[in-house]
Amino acid sequence: MSESNSPFAAELRNVGVTYAGPTGREVLRAISVTIERSEIVCIVGHSGIGKSTLIRCIAGLQVPTAGEIHIAGERILEPPATLALVSQDYGRTLMPWLRIAENVRLPLRGHAIPRVEQDRRVASALSMVGLTGVERSYPWQLSGGMQQRVAIARALAYEPQVLLMDEPFASVDAQTRGELEDLLLTLQHELGITVILVTHDVDEAVYLSDRVIVLGGRPAEVRDIITVGITGRRDQITTKADPVFLACRSKVLSEIQASKSEVAAPTT
Repeated sequence: MSESNSPFAAELRNVGVTYAGPTGREVLRAISVTIERSEIVCIVGHSGIGKSTLIRCIAGLQVPTAGEIHIAGERILEPPATLALVSQDYGRTLMPWLRIAENVRLPLRGHAIPRVEQDRRVASALSMVGLTGVERSYPWQLSGGMQQRVAIARALAYEPQVLLMDEPFASVDAQTRGELEDLLLTLQHELGITVILVTHDVDEAVYLSDRVIVLGGRPAEVRDIITVGITGRRDQITTKADPVFLACRSKVLSEIQASKSEVAAPTT
């Protein structure tokens, strides 16, 4: 994909998804959002609302039935070259028969990238996530947190402009989750990439984000876009005691709960 003059990393223009079938179930309706370059945006909403469907559409893995999605100014109908995806299920996305270095190299295969450049990218990506020295290990020899770091390294080796993450830290323990959240903030600060992350965890969304997109309703629409407004570098203790963090967390939770109640309310 060629470089664009668009100021936005991603644009969603009236995106809708309706699944075929006797009922024609509409999942997403008129989702319109612009995401700035080098911004971290989290997408939240109650379980089953369609967050993962939306992230698949942004990734180019699913074509919406209405509207358009643009990455760096260009409409996408398939996975774009400037985008990488990290999912929750690192156990299935890492190849157990490949050593760590080869797992990280995987998305570089089939491209006109010289082997020396591939080696550089693999070493650099593993270094950025703190895994120098495990190149010849296999995924099953690493902890869950380390495996997810490998998945992140693989995405970074591709040198994406936009990093999509679908519940990336949901399968690890709380301490590891905090470490991975801080790692993501450090990487985003150093690399300047755009991050779009789906999460069920409201604390995580507020901690990581510049803005939080709250989906609500059935079919899901953008209920609110909340600017977090936390200044300076963030850390797990100080930031989560900040009144700005607490106020934003409360607002996001209130929006999700209100949406959930409205969906559950009987119609008359």
